[in-house]
Amino acid sequence: MAKIDLRTEIREFLSSRRARITPERAGLPAYGDKRRVKGLRRGEVALLAKVSVDYYVRMERGSLAGASDGVLDALASALQLDEAERDHLFHLARQSGAPGGPHRRRPAVTVRPALQQVLDAITDAPAWICNSRYDVLAMNHLARALFSPVLADTRRPANTARFVYLDPEAARTFFVDYDRIACDVAAKLRMDAGRDPHDEELIALVGELSTRSELFRQRWASQDVRLHRSGRKRLHHPVVGQLDLDVESMELPAEPGLLLSVYTAPVGTATADGLALLASWAAGQEKLATEIQALS
Repeated sequence: MAKIDLRTEIREFLSSRRARITPERAGLPAYGDKRRVKGLRRGEVALLAKVSVDYYVRMERGSLAGASDGVLDALASALQLDEAERDHLFHLARQSGAPGGPHRRRPAVTVRPALQQVLDAITDAPAWICNSRYDVLAMNHLARALFSPVLADTRRPANTARFVYLDPEAARTFFVDYDRIACDVAAKLRMDAGRDPHDEELIALVGELSTRSELFRQRWASQDVRLHRSGRKRLHHPVVGQLDLDVESMELPAEPGLLLSVYTAPVGTATADGLALLASWAAGQEKLATEIQALS
């Protein structure tokens, strides 16, 4: 993929969301069983959004420039978008109205020493800082032990999206819910593409994954989007076995685009005991791979 074409993104996103909604689900009469299109017709979406058919057709052809927040809200309601999809629609609209420009490389991100100190102060839970492209930028010692399979690749910065899609055998062993993780990774990358379709590094990553992974191509084509949120991750660590971890992900207001994620488990659970065992194992290792340098 040489570029992320905004008009194509808009067209495929809107048409894919329209295709999944039946007239019955939208509260409209179906008028017979045979329909030439899957899901709603363009005219039905226009009716639900209270805009003209010509206006909606123009939007679905890739032009959201000039659409007001009210029109976008009405369109989101008509297409029954969830929170992430609605945000994505607004991102696409803002980018559609922005002046065109060349691809740009985001400034190189280095984690401030104070943030590394915060990570190092968290001694009983794995914690790391990543950007929205899944580059691993900083970790504490326990995170290096927990994510040792991700860090086995010598490429730096380590990237969990590459691990998921380009080392699927290891990733399926490590992520108990691999299929869900793979869906979420692609969906979150597409969310980031809507925010900044001119980001060179994101374009390069999507291009690499698209070229080398059939599964990624399938997931990318789904047009699904996800927000970075807290939740549960089930991992199978090669030393301590399965860990069912609660994940809290927090945006860093002073560092736009960076996320701090902390992995914990309730006291007295098997996973809490597993984390303690992992900490003991990590303490006995002379050297662990880091987000900066891989072991030779």
